[in-house]
Amino acid sequence: MKAFLVGGAVRDRLLGLPVRERDWVVVGESPETMIARGFRPVGRDFPVFLHPETHEEYALARTERKTAPGYRGFVVHAAPDVTLEQDLERRDLTINAMAETPDGRLVDPFGGRRDLEARLLRHVSSAFAEDPVRILRVARFTARLTPLGFRVAPETLVEMRRMVEAGEVDALVPERVWAEFAKALAEPAPSAFFRTLRDCGALKRLFPEIERLFGVPQPPRHHPEIDTGVHTLMVLDQAARLTADPSARFAALTHDLGKALTPPELWPSHRGHERLGLGALNTLCDRFRAPNAFRRLAEKVMRYHDLCHRAAELRTSTLVDLLDRLGALKRHDDTLEPFLLACEADARGRAGFEERPYPQADWLREAQRAAVSVDSRPLIEQRLQGPAFGRALRQLRIAAVRRLRAARSPATPAGRLPHPQGEGE
Repeated sequence: MKAFLVGGAVRDRLLGLPVRERDWVVVGESPETMIARGFRPVGRDFPVFLHPETHEEYALARTERKTAPGYRGFVVHAAPDVTLEQDLERRDLTINAMAETPDGRLVDPFGGRRDLEARLLRHVSSAFAEDPVRILRVARFTARLTPLGFRVAPETLVEMRRMVEAGEVDALVPERVWAEFAKALAEPAPSAFFRTLRDCGALKRLFPEIERLFGVPQPPRHHPEIDTGVHTLMVLDQAARLTADPSARFAALTHDLGKALTPPELWPSHRGHERLGLGALNTLCDRFRAPNAFRRLAEKVMRYHDLCHRAAELRTSTLVDLLDRLGALKRHDDTLEPFLLACEADARGRAGFEERPYPQADWLREAQRAAVSVDSRPLIEQRLQGPAFGRALRQLRIAAVRRLRAARSPATPAGRLPHPQGEGE
């Protein structure tokens, strides 16, 4: 059987990166002969099989022919007469269109190794324009490979713009967009995903809530980068530095959607943007059927990131109420940490503030520990129930946090910290 290692495994090995998974292309076989060899069929749209021992994917070499708009309008031809070169030619980027023979020889008919060395993301052929998902894939690869110096080849960016202008991206279903978006959030430089989509004109079609942030000014005193769109992508990259949690990265990306809805006559002030953006956030989440965990965390970060920035200035009762609204007073709650990381990313996602400490997070962590450690047994012994129990428990928690605050030195976040945002100015 003629089987060739293809795609990402070859690319990543040449780049010196860990190989995450290995995919194979088989030439000269049919579904019947593959099954006879013990392979298990798993492909729905084209013949893919699992190896009987390694369980790696083996796909029959195939070609594709465009028959309708969008990414589903294809006729697939997989037969013993399809060559390896024909199979590689249908792939998206030259760096993904390389194969390796069983004896380790590189098969590179489209210059993928050359483009690896030049750090270019270049499309293989004119067939690239037939599948709008490839716009998302190129953007996702920039999120992965930008730290290595990769950029989109000029001719590929031109092709992507033509596809957007032709309305190809409008045929993408929400689930497919979200799948690529979620993968991009997990990459080392997720902001590159959105920059690439903006460069080719796809951002305003797919993520208009993000596109509208560009060109909206903020107070230069607190935002030297001024532009809200620029700030948003800086925040996203800071979130990528701080956490691998995709829900926290999503919350960082969407926290300022309300600033795009501030009337221009009020610029650069954005009072009330925390509430103003909730509708846009829900529209985005509804459109892509975002997981509930993503939506809930993003709502909390949007509503309360300004209070988090001012945590050390808040009255003790307000601080306890904030923790309660965040759900952080439940003993087994695990959402406070991603909330704090998203808020820290916001504070650091400003020109010149990237390395600034964020003691507000530590203060909230300590306050939360003090509040949840309160012993409620005396209230139970008093037979308090319902609202009366809740009010009494709140007072105990306020007293516990107040004692913590009094015990801290003036050099710690028990006193006043500079407000990192100044949104109302």
